[in-house]
Amino acid sequence: MTIRPGYAFSTRFKVRYAEIDGQRVVFNSRYLEYADVAVTEFWEWTGIGDKLGAAWHDTEFHVRRAAVDYLKPLVLGDTIEAFVRIEAIGRSSLTTGFALANQRGELCAEIEMVTVNVHLPTGRPIAIADEVRAFLEALIAAQPERVA
Repeated sequence: MTIRPGYAFSTRFKVRYAEIDGQRVVFNSRYLEYADVAVTEFWEWTGIGDKLGAAWHDTEFHVRRAAVDYLKPLVLGDTIEAFVRIEAIGRSSLTTGFALANQRGELCAEIEMVTVNVHLPTGRPIAIADEVRAFLEALIAAQPERVA
């Protein structure tokens, strides 16, 4: 895997037939699914579940806002390389950045996703636990500098 400046993690997967329209272009909504796949792989890569156990597994982040900047279409046959980085940590929120590139290294989309830590019984935002926050802050500190 290649490393995109400003990102320490990436994962690859193929565009599947069910993800394209009649012109063989990936449906817009699939880009957010790709971000979901990538962030799942990212959390596994960090080892947060193994290191924090219940403190992480009892944490529930829900998407509050997602913004996609479509730069170049992904098409049938592309191998996507999805890059993930943590952008910011709020009291109860986490901002994650994604870059989706094709196998030629062309940047196809950038995504910013804000998720909120939710207390499931009430459905209300709740502060990120100190142990989780410390782990996330260490991840940010270890990330390469963001390239403008």
